[in-house]
Amino acid sequence: QTSCTAWNYHGSGIGNVESLAAVFLRNFHQAYVSGKQHGFENGHFFPLVHCGTSFGNYKEIRKYLIESAELREKVKKILGKLGRLVDGKIVIPEEVVHYSEWLHVMRHRIASEMQVVDMSNIRVTVHAACHYYKMVQEDAVYDNAVLGGNRTAVGTSVAQALGAQVIDYSTWYDCCGFGFRHIISEREFTRSFSMNRKIKVAREEAKADVMIGIDTGCITTLDKNQWIGKAHDMNYSMPIIADVQLAALACGADPFKIVQLQWHASPCEDLVEKMGISWDKAKADFQEYLKQVEQGNVEYLYNPELAT
Repeated sequence: QTSCTAWNYHGSGIGNVESLAAVFLRNFHQAYVSGKQHGFENGHFFPLVHCGTSFGNYKEIRKYLIESAELREKVKKILGKLGRLVDGKIVIPEEVVHYSEWLHVMRHRIASEMQVVDMSNIRVTVHAACHYYKMVQEDAVYDNAVLGGNRTAVGTSVAQALGAQVIDYSTWYDCCGFGFRHIISEREFTRSFSMNRKIKVAREEAKADVMIGIDTGCITTLDKNQWIGKAHDMNYSMPIIADVQLAALACGADPFKIVQLQWHASPCEDLVEKMGISWDKAKADFQEYLKQVEQGNVEYLYNPELAT
C-alpha cells in the first residue's frame, strides 16, 4: 500500500481527520478495483495491512467515517475529484485486517501442510506492535491458548504452531522505542529504549534466539539500532524478524532469495544454523543467483505488469 499519512499525523502533528480519511479510502478504493487487471470483478481482492500504525489509523478513521455524516460528505468531495467513487459513493471496507491476523488463522495449515524444519529448539520472544492492539483495543485478537489470553495472539500463535519455544519476558508490553515523534527529535532515546527495555531484557531473561515482530517500524527499530549499543559495551545483538519470515524459514524458504535476511542489520547466521540450514551454502547459492540476474535471467513471482 501507499502511505496511510499516519506518519504525518503522529510524527508531525499537522495532519487532520479529513486527510487521514481521504487517503484511507483512496487506498481501499484502489484495492477494491485492483482485480480488474486480472480479469476479475470489483472487490475480488481484499487488502491485508502490514504496517501496524496504518492498521490502527485505518481502524480509528473507519469508525469516524461510520459515525460522522459530515466527515463522509467532506471526504466524498475529495475522492470525487480523484475519480475514487463507485457509482457516486465512497467505498468503506467492512473490516480492516492486519496480515498477522491472517497468518494467525492460517497457522495450523502452515504447520501441518508446509513446515519442513524442526523448530523445537528455537527460543522465541515476541514484540507486538503498539498500534496493532493499543489504538482500537477491542478489535485485537486474543486466544486463551496463547499465553493464557494475557497477550495478543498474533505473532505468538504462529511461533507456537511451528513448535518453537515461546518465552515471555517482563517488558512485553513496552514500545519498541520508535515512538514516531521522538525517533526524529530524540533519536538517542529511541536507541537506548530499544536496547535497554527490549533487546537486553529478551536476551537476559528469555535467552532468546530471535525476536519476532508484526510491524515494519518495530522490526526496523529493534533491528537497526543494535549497533549503537556496542559504543556502550552493550553487546546484546539478536535477530529481529517478522512472524511471516519465521514461518517461511520453517517451511524451507531460501534465507536470502525469499526470506531476504541479508537486509537485516542484526545477525541471523546463528539462528539459521540452529534451524539446521547452512548459512554459507545459502549465501553461495544466492550469489550465484545474482550472477544470473545480472545476465538478465530474472524470475518473477507474478507478472510485474499487473502491479501497475
